[in-house]
Amino acid sequence: MSFSEEYEKVLKIGRPPNITRLFPNSKALLVSGKVIDRAMLAKGKAMTIAANGRSHLVIRGALKAAQRADAAIIIEIAKSEATYCPVNFYNIARQVDALCNEMEITVPVAIHADHYGIKTEADIPHAKVEIPSMFEAGITSIAVDASHMPDDKNLLANIELNTLIPAWAGLETEVGEIKGEQGLSTVDDASFLIKGLNAYGISADWIALNNGTTHGLESSGQGIQVDLTAEIHKALEPYRVSGAQHGTSGNSSVKLRAIAEQTKTTKANVATALQMVGWGLEVNDDGNAIVDEAGNFKKISSEGVTDELWQKMTNYAAEQGWGGGDYKKLNLPFENQILSQEKPIRDRMTKRVEDFIYSILTNVFNADGTATIAKDLLLEAGSYDLGPKAEPIEDLAEWSKELIIKRAQTLDVDKGPEGDFDD
Repeated sequence: MSFSEEYEKVLKIGRPPNITRLFPNSKALLVSGKVIDRAMLAKGKAMTIAANGRSHLVIRGALKAAQRADAAIIIEIAKSEATYCPVNFYNIARQVDALCNEMEITVPVAIHADHYGIKTEADIPHAKVEIPSMFEAGITSIAVDASHMPDDKNLLANIELNTLIPAWAGLETEVGEIKGEQGLSTVDDASFLIKGLNAYGISADWIALNNGTTHGLESSGQGIQVDLTAEIHKALEPYRVSGAQHGTSGNSSVKLRAIAEQTKTTKANVATALQMVGWGLEVNDDGNAIVDEAGNFKKISSEGVTDELWQKMTNYAAEQGWGGGDYKKLNLPFENQILSQEKPIRDRMTKRVEDFIYSILTNVFNADGTATIAKDLLLEAGSYDLGPKAEPIEDLAEWSKELIIKRAQTLDVDKGPEGDFDD
């Protein structure tokens, strides 16, 4: 492979230390999540896909789409997904790097550890061991998700774990655990989290809200509440935090385009839709899989996996007692069989994912051209580290542990029922 002199320069300065150590001879431009966020902000009214790489062919299709659209992109996997997918925190960077080199992908790609869940304070000691190991394995961005816990404990967990996250890495935080139309995030609880982090010199790149959507495929018909999202983002403007939109699968293109145009969102997670598209299921324009009168997914014979393999997958799901929402658990037991299909079958799976994502990037998210913008930002900075977006504003003396606990008791919040964590 031969690359331009400019690309070689970006490659030399743009890859963070963990990536250059892991892949010293690579031509893949794996970058911090900060780079992706800044590129979207620089273009304006743009967000990119954070494609949940549940399988090898989904990752392949996402990278091809990004290259075709000249879009900076994020490939991610959530902590929970690693329990039922072959991709995990420790092999995702290696897969992305290998594919970028194989397919001559030159767009900037961030490797994001999504929903690194802290459900109770008892999870923190293990997180202190695991988070450094994830960055050693090639993660370049992380979402610390302690939103299950009360607001004071959420903030305190984020503060405690931040010392383990490289300063150059992308950082996402979350408030109002995703739970659909109940327990929506408020200006109050989102501001509490971001202001508290700011007091400790922590400038989050993204905040994920519960803004009315659900994880998995959207079925309520309500979906993302754009006005609520815009209101919260406006309140957070002094802290220069962008939005991360979770639960994107199944929301209409009109709704997603509005999120990009009317809010500060720069990152949109998509997982379930990509899985369904890759398998060859019939989906509507929003990525929702279509079911027949009996409630079964409709498979397109000429698309995705072979009909024979799909029958095996559905039979296996029936044996396990898995309904539609549990079909995500088919990723791990069937990855080898999917990858052992003939090349034309694998290629059509990849192509379907590629076309779906390309359309989103160019027609909905306004992300086309952001790869070039991201490279220019790296060249301008002369470094892989673009630094924090916001300077400290809050007075640290007003954010002691005792005052955080006291202040949290006055917040206007509705935690609602327990939620879900898959996009």
